[in-house]
Amino acid sequence: MAVELNHTIVHSRDKHAAAAFAAGILGLEVGPEAGPFVTVAMANGVTLDFMTSPHLDIAEQHYAFLVSEAEFDAILGRIVDAGVTYYAGPRLDEPHAINRRAGGRGAYFKSPDGHVLEVLTVA
Repeated sequence: MAVELNHTIVHSRDKHAAAAFAAGILGLEVGPEAGPFVTVAMANGVTLDFMTSPHLDIAEQHYAFLVSEAEFDAILGRIVDAGVTYYAGPRLDEPHAINRRAGGRGAYFKSPDGHVLEVLTVA
């Protein structure tokens, strides 16, 4: 069997709010609660399992999502509509700009818990 990523835990201050933010921006559905987690499933079966972690200092993590050109446009529109600042690069030093690496488009933005989320059209 080939090794595949199945899920990753996303630490948050409020698992419901964090899952709703990510799902809302990405145009996905918030899944069912599963034990201590609220899940958001990707098209390839990988899930983000959001967990409330009130006793942890939440370390910034990076999550990248490969999307189509049409999905990128829709996601960027939702980012703008939500008043979330987006950036061209991972250093978050070019606000309100996208990148055009490898012939595609990409943008970075922060979740309310401080995680850096990336959407890109070419891997």
